[in-house]
Amino acid sequence: MTADDNPTKEVKLDNQDPEKVKARLLAKYPPKVARKRAKQIVINKVEPDGNVPVISSNVRTVPGLMGQRGCCYAGCKGVVLGPTRDIINITHGPIGCGFYSWLTRRNQTDPESTPDGHNFIPYCFSTDMQDEEIIFGGEKKLKKAIQEAYDNFKPKAISVFSTCPVGLIGDDVHAVCREMKAKLGINIFGFSCEGYKGVSQSAGHHIANNGIFKHVVGLDDTIGEGKYRINLLGEYNIGGDAFEIERLFDLCGITLVSSYSGNSSIDAFANSHTADLNLIMCHRSINYVAEMMETKFGVPWIKVNFIGAAATAKSLRKIAQYFDEQELTDTVEQVIADEMPSVEAACADVYPRTEGKRAMLFVGGSRAHHYQELFGELGMKTLSAGYEFGHRDDYEGRKVLPTIKVDADSRNIEELEIKPDPERFSLRVNDVKKAELEAKGLNFGEYEGMMPEMPDGSMVIDDLSQYETDQLIKIFKPDLFCAGIKEKYAVQKHGIPLKQLHSYDYGGPYAGFKGAVNFYHEIDRMVSSRVWKYMRAPWQENPELSATYAWE
Repeated sequence: MTADDNPTKEVKLDNQDPEKVKARLLAKYPPKVARKRAKQIVINKVEPDGNVPVISSNVRTVPGLMGQRGCCYAGCKGVVLGPTRDIINITHGPIGCGFYSWLTRRNQTDPESTPDGHNFIPYCFSTDMQDEEIIFGGEKKLKKAIQEAYDNFKPKAISVFSTCPVGLIGDDVHAVCREMKAKLGINIFGFSCEGYKGVSQSAGHHIANNGIFKHVVGLDDTIGEGKYRINLLGEYNIGGDAFEIERLFDLCGITLVSSYSGNSSIDAFANSHTADLNLIMCHRSINYVAEMMETKFGVPWIKVNFIGAAATAKSLRKIAQYFDEQELTDTVEQVIADEMPSVEAACADVYPRTEGKRAMLFVGGSRAHHYQELFGELGMKTLSAGYEFGHRDDYEGRKVLPTIKVDADSRNIEELEIKPDPERFSLRVNDVKKAELEAKGLNFGEYEGMMPEMPDGSMVIDDLSQYETDQLIKIFKPDLFCAGIKEKYAVQKHGIPLKQLHSYDYGGPYAGFKGAVNFYHEIDRMVSSRVWKYMRAPWQENPELSATYAWE
């Protein structure tokens, strides 16, 4: 394997006709439901011009179908703001809504060894609204909670997240935040991220992006040290991924100004607009900040992927290509040359046991896309993939954005009107240089989506339901299923190993070169284990052992 290897572009669904499989998935649905789901289940076909089938996405889950999605509040608090170590994040609502009041995704952080190197991630902050507050309002209790948090921890900032009951009773969290900000003299801001807004956690990502940009980005204009200054967006340091990526940046001499939001701090957010380039990992959760930062401050963005050795090498080369200096290019090539031998050795070791194995990936963000490269390095096939909360541009590429109609659910989310800052806007790369770099293959502000890189004939399924999961497993009996914690045990009961790609179970990091090695060994262990055959009782494996043949 080399850093330029690509996964195979051909796949056969075990001689199954994909259209017949699709029909089987839809067969038990009522006609109206079947018509809707048919638009969300497509058979991939990449045309010569790069076009792929249209897929319906970012639409409401049909009531009664058990999906994998989270709510708007989970996306805002749990995903985007949760990994920030020195902001106290208060959930305003009943404690039953407070699952994400405490971190749940194994986001790691490394507080600075300074007196104010706060780390509030291990704490759970909630107003714990009771019946009294639901009836008479909870603003007084929220003020007390903010005051108590300030008195006990003296944080740099406090943020407040509204849950469903708060929106229903009309508590004005923004007015409370303004009042307490004036009283305490620290940055305090709120998010109207009630769980019912939008159709999934994607709405919460958008709201979080808007809030961070409105209240934090641009507060510190200090230009820090570093010749090649970048931000890493959409990397949440699950299992220490960001630490491995930061290690590579340090080796290359690249300065990371801010990460959104893995291993992050509010000071870095405030200063992030001074970087010269934004790198986007998870396109869906963070593209809004990148676009607003480009409009207001002139910082361009490119799509990268640090999941997989080949993808990591390609992304490092993209950064070097952007800055276009031989010193950086040489350093990047040396780092890749130094890192690849151990990766190639690990891959060669496990490849005979993983080659030809079949995987399915149904994960949020860009992970269902990115991890296909890692499986390709192992010689594995992706039979089917999809997102929990993706939009059409995540599947088909950003070129479809002009054709996407804004529905009522999306109109619930505030759209900020961003204009170039009259004093601080600075075009990092002029039109001539930009055209020159694009001619060499560096695409700015572009994401081609998951489907153009998937093999023809593979099934792409948006917002997979539990029923469809069970059917796919029965039909294909994949060697590995990748999803989240909610689906883990239901899949394992089929005797199929599940790799949890939202919080990695207890593994990681999987990003970068060392992360790829970790992933190789982890997947080898999972698909080679004999334990899964013991998930079926002896009389299921051998019906003749039973007095009846009831078990199948």
